[in-house]
Amino acid sequence: MDGTHASSGTSLLLGAMNRGDLLSPECPSRGVLERLTSRWGVLVLIALEGGTLRFSELRRKIGGVSERMLAQTLKQLEGDGLILRRALDVVPPHVSYSLTPMGREAAGHVRRMTDWIEMNIGAIMSHRSRQDP
Repeated sequence: MDGTHASSGTSLLLGAMNRGDLLSPECPSRGVLERLTSRWGVLVLIALEGGTLRFSELRRKIGGVSERMLAQTLKQLEGDGLILRRALDVVPPHVSYSLTPMGREAAGHVRRMTDWIEMNIGAIMSHRSRQDP
């Protein structure tokens, strides 16, 4: 076989590696979507747009997130390559978080969505109040 006629399974795998398919239940892009668009994932990306923050600064800036949930969210976003964790070997430990280039790109997309929400919250809440019994 000359490589231009890969099997359909290989084609699906290569296609998934080049671009995901969120509508496919097997595509790993769904997991990224879930982590990236979770409440805390969105807020972490937005908070880190302003620059590097330590864990406690990040927690204060976001507000309402537990230590456990923030730590879990940071670990997941770091695993996806969106956040860089830097730990300095000092006492007390100093750990800071910042966006990677890919994280900055993702934060820009998320920022557009959150800006839209903030700009339209009045209309959304008005509509919601008409729908709630």
